Amino acid sequence: MIYLLPNIFTTLNIFCGYFSIISTINGDLEKASWAIFLAMVFDIFDGRIARFIKRTSNFGLEYDSLCDLVSFGIAPSLLIYQFILKDFGKAGWLACFLYTTCVALRLARFNVRASSGLSYFEGLPSPAGAAILASVVLFFTKTFTTFSYINWIVLILVYVVSYLLVSPIQYPSFKEIKIKKAQTFYFLVFFVIGFTIVASHPSTTLLVIITFYILLGPFLFFKNTGLKIIKKFNRKS
Repeated sequence: MIYLLPNIFTTLNIFCGYFSIISTINGDLEKASWAIFLAMVFDIFDGRIARFIKRTSNFGLEYDSLCDLVSFGIAPSLLIYQFILKDFGKAGWLACFLYTTCVALRLARFNVRASSGLSYFEGLPSPAGAAILASVVLFFTKTFTTFSYINWIVLILVYVVSYLLVSPIQYPSFKEIKIKKAQTFYFLVFFVIGFTIVASHPSTTLLVIITFYILLGPFLFFKNTGLKIIKKFNRKS
């Protein structure tokens, strides 16, 4: 039974994605957004469980990617379209189509290079792309905050996230982080503090955390590029 756990968690992932789609169709955008975040939780654990029990397989990899396409490609694109991009008509659903296609391309590229054992993600991970769209919907539906040109800002956001998904920009994967036995207590303390902060204002804190992660990739990219240019200039001089 334990060997089925990774695929069970992957199935729960696609269940949440499908539930998000149904909730979007029914007009419950808040519930649809939280379903995407829950799908992220199952997506995190299925891979970790598979590696822990040493039951990784090509089937599991492909199944996970197909489920991710539903949960982090189709579900968030429909959510953001129903939320605000439908006001743009054809331009709105084409932007959502572009996002979904970029998720599919990103997942295909990840599968091809999965055996290389990279310690980072090439391009923005699809769960993070889905999370920023879901958090935007949560933020504006929970805080009831409105300002001019929000529809244009969201449209531009979809295009930017679509590019980041297929870009060569590297994002930290955190897969190599290992917690030593002596650090367990302090990790638990930080986890409780972080959970308390997120639980106090989830719609705002989630948006801030995810935005920070998305900006981290370009920041590291330009930082490393700048250092390379400086080193090259110093060598010539």
